[in-house]
Amino acid sequence: MAECNVCFRHCDIKEGKYGFCRVRTCDSGVIHPVNYGMAMSLALDPIEKKPFARFRPGTRILSVGSYGCNLQCPFCQNHEISWPDNPDAADEMSRFISPEELSGLAAYWRKEGNIGVAFTYNEPLVAWEYVRDTARLVKESGMVNALVTNGTADSWVLDEIAPYIDAMNIDLKGFSEHYYSDVLKGSLDMTKAFISRAVRLCHVELTTLIVPGENDSDDEMRRLSKWVASLTDADGRTSGKDIPLHISRFFPRFHMTDRKPTPVRTVYRLADIAREYLSYVYTGNC
Repeated sequence: MAECNVCFRHCDIKEGKYGFCRVRTCDSGVIHPVNYGMAMSLALDPIEKKPFARFRPGTRILSVGSYGCNLQCPFCQNHEISWPDNPDAADEMSRFISPEELSGLAAYWRKEGNIGVAFTYNEPLVAWEYVRDTARLVKESGMVNALVTNGTADSWVLDEIAPYIDAMNIDLKGFSEHYYSDVLKGSLDMTKAFISRAVRLCHVELTTLIVPGENDSDDEMRRLSKWVASLTDADGRTSGKDIPLHISRFFPRFHMTDRKPTPVRTVYRLADIAREYLSYVYTGNC
């Protein structure tokens, strides 16, 4: 047995078993990700799809995703890969792509306007080692790296990958402990700490999915936006008001089919509240 220290859970993982994320396992007393390099999704996407609104607009980026996640959002749109019923079966449906091969593919697709690699679709940081190893090679080739993450990782993980990451879109899924701990099985404190550090290291954009009856109150959006606006950069300047916030519309998915899609007017109302504090607010899925 060994302890995994990637996120707040600090899972004690028995030999040959998995942690909460269904990815990190114990092998001879050493914790490692069984999905290292195992790609389930690979696509050349517009950068805006990640979403990024203020990082290299109009470009395309090679997007790669594996399986596994350290949250359990009941509305997950990628639940087939984020929460596979059987990690061994997921492995069989994946293709191994080494860091060298992925970096080479990124360079090959430059001819189609590719600017680098985005680690996305599932939660990339459950296999942060692969992100680090690949991003280093991509960076050395003169291309960029983007990370789409839920921000549920300790600061040391961020420090391991930060030298190679140019941009992050981080989910700030709400702004209440109840929502994070009871609904998402996560930690608001860890996500806030991750975001606070990330904005000092690279370009950051945030995404908040608005779920009816969960995080759709004016008060919660006001508190969330005020906190983002208060964040400081590496020089200690309060520059949080310039962090882009994407406010997105919920649709019934996975285990949360007991409510209708978020009313468009709700998304627009909350976006207007966010604009009282933030300079760049975008609405999605409307």
